[in-house]
Amino acid sequence: MVMADTDRLSCQSAQRAHKMECEMSTNQSKAVHLNTAEFDALVASSDKPVLVDFWAEWCAPCRALGPTIDELAGEFADRATVAKVDIEASPELASRFSVNSIPTVIVFRDGEVAHRLTGLAPKEQFADLLESLIAAA
Repeated sequence: MVMADTDRLSCQSAQRAHKMECEMSTNQSKAVHLNTAEFDALVASSDKPVLVDFWAEWCAPCRALGPTIDELAGEFADRATVAKVDIEASPELASRFSVNSIPTVIVFRDGEVAHRLTGLAPKEQFADLLESLIAAA
């Protein structure tokens, strides 16, 4: 009987945690997922910096970076655009920007590459980079 009560409490605790996680994720902004046509229109016309994460579903470091990219999207929603490009779905973009390793994050300003970073990095590094580009505008 004790085991059943413990299992029930664990299940209830897990359900509460899942509910909180779902509520948090609905309140946070997410990065915009772009294909080639959307990418060209967004980057060329943006009057603010555009941070683009080139990634793939099978890439473990890319999946690890994903929540950071989504957090940046929420934090910089009014001052920068944060987007993701799946290199499997848009290989022509990966080729155009010589993305040979992922994750690769490229920040564009006025339609041009302003900064590029390959591999995992702390959120603060991306935030500082965006802040410096916003301040320079």
